[in-house]
Amino acid sequence: MSASLTKREIVLKIYGKTGFQQKEVIATVQMTLDIIMKALAEGRNVELRNFGVLEVQKRKSRIGRNPNKPADQVVIPERAVAKFKSGRILKQLLKKIDLAKL
Repeated sequence: MSASLTKREIVLKIYGKTGFQQKEVIATVQMTLDIIMKALAEGRNVELRNFGVLEVQKRKSRIGRNPNKPADQVVIPERAVAKFKSGRILKQLLKKIDLAKL
């Protein structure tokens, strides 16, 4: 198993537990992700109880440096970013992780 959970793995786990057709599971998972992305793109926060909240935040404009030419300064424009805040249950589960295995 890879370190990251993929959309394909999510589909297979749901398929294995429900017996729904894979095409239906794929469509449902993709539809869910599309709805979440559309809400974020509209500037809306996405609250998933006990899991967490995806928040749209504004990142301020700042001055950066070109890594190839450190003397050159580059203006990084202000932009919207998505931030994730863990929910209560997820926070409790994360406390149980063996950090030595990460």
